[in-house]
Amino acid sequence: MIAVTDPVREAARPAADFTIVVPTYNERDRIGVLLEGVFAACDGQGIAVEVVIVDDNSADGTGEIADEWARQGRVRVIHRTGKLGLGTAVLEGFAAARTDIVGVMDGDLSHPPELLPTLFRTIGDGNFDVVVASRYVSGGATTNFPIGRWMLSRVGCWLARPLTPVHDSMSGFFLIRRRRLDGFRTSVQGFKIGLELLVRSEPRRLAEVGYVFVGRTVGASKMSFREASGFLQQLLALYRHRLASPAQRPAHVTVAAGEQCAVSPSLSRA
Repeated sequence: MIAVTDPVREAARPAADFTIVVPTYNERDRIGVLLEGVFAACDGQGIAVEVVIVDDNSADGTGEIADEWARQGRVRVIHRTGKLGLGTAVLEGFAAARTDIVGVMDGDLSHPPELLPTLFRTIGDGNFDVVVASRYVSGGATTNFPIGRWMLSRVGCWLARPLTPVHDSMSGFFLIRRRRLDGFRTSVQGFKIGLELLVRSEPRRLAEVGYVFVGRTVGASKMSFREASGFLQQLLALYRHRLASPAQRPAHVTVAAGEQCAVSPSLSRA
C-alpha cells in the first residue's frame, strides 16, 4: 500500500517549473537541510521547484519530517510500506510529478542543491532530453569517496560507454523530459535507473554538467553486493536490448559547472 501526503489544495499551489524526486530511507538528519538548500538555490534564481519525497518506511522518522514540510506546500510525500528499490521509487515519483521536466537527487546531501538551477537552465536552453550531473567531466570530481566505490563506479561507467556517450552513466543526479518516459518499460528495481533511462528512453540530445560529489559522512551507503550483482544483470539486459533495437547514438555535450551551455548546430556524438 502507498500513501501520499499532499495537504495543500491544488488551487493554492503555484505552478512549478520542474519537479525533483528525492527517494529516502533513514535520512532524518539530512532531509530538512536538503530541502532548505533546494528551495534556497531555486528561489534565488527565480525558478519554481516542487519536491516529491518517496520514503520507503524509514524507521528513523524521515517520513514524518517530510510530512511536516508537505504541510507548508511545494513538497509532496509518497509513503511506501518498505524498501522496494531505488529504481521503483524514482519512477513512482516521476509518475506523481505534474511538470514537463522531472529529475532525481539523493537525500543524503551527496548531490549539491546549488547545481539544480544550472541543470534546469541547461535542459531548457539547450533543448536537451536529459541533463546529467557528472563527476567525470570537466569541473567534476569526488570527495570523501572510498577508493573501492570509486573504482566500481569508474568500471561501471566504462562498461556502459558502448550503450551511451554519457561519461557518468552511474550518476543518480539528473533531469529528464517527461515525454521521454512515454512508453518506458523496465523491470529494474535497484540503483542505476539513470542508465536504464539513458538507454531505453532513447534520448536524442544529452548534456553533462560537471559537479563535485560528496560521499556520505554519516549513515550507511545503500550500495550492497546484491545491488552490484543486479547491476551486472541490468547491463547484460541493456546490451541485449540495444542489439535487438539498434538506435542512433545521441548527440552529447559537456558543460563545466558555472559555464553557460553554448549549443552549436553540430553536437559531439563521441
